[in-house]
Amino acid sequence: MLPPLVFLRHGETAWNVEARLQGQRDIPLNDRGRAQAKRNGETIIREIPGVADYDFVSSPLGRSRETMEIARTAMGLDPTAYRLDDRLKEISFGDWEGFTLAELRERHGALVAARERDKWGFLPPNGESYAILLDRIDAWLATLERPTFAVSHGGVGRVVRARLLGADRAKAVAAHFPQDRLLVIEGGQGRWV
Repeated sequence: MLPPLVFLRHGETAWNVEARLQGQRDIPLNDRGRAQAKRNGETIIREIPGVADYDFVSSPLGRSRETMEIARTAMGLDPTAYRLDDRLKEISFGDWEGFTLAELRERHGALVAARERDKWGFLPPNGESYAILLDRIDAWLATLERPTFAVSHGGVGRVVRARLLGADRAKAVAAHFPQDRLLVIEGGQGRWV
């Protein structure tokens, strides 16, 4: 059985506010995102006192690293004592990164419609599908040997939720994944804190 996992999506960025597809672009947190990271760190140390002994791992993208460092500081921990894992990078939207879906609908309406029909399997030009992302995440999950606190991205979180909690894939990738709450997965059950 998988050890306990605390999953935190990075805090808000300007591109989140504008509904731009960030993917693997390195967009920094905004002030609200920094406040979310701090609040999440304070919340998890209160909710799971033993979390300080977990393995801490982050996506290498700056918004995740900054979230991790702010959260660890709020937990009273060394902000730099965590590791990076490339497999936790956000799904790549390829040529679509930096655009909103409204902008893409104007330029590539048929492709956006295809994505809306099968968001799980759709492959954006020069990007990844959620099905491809699942392979990356399965490889990462297979390495978890102890309780883990991970900071990553919304797409990654949706795939983790689909894989570990049995959520319907189509519903999981369409569902909101908050930046102001943490997903705790333990014993095959998930809860938001």
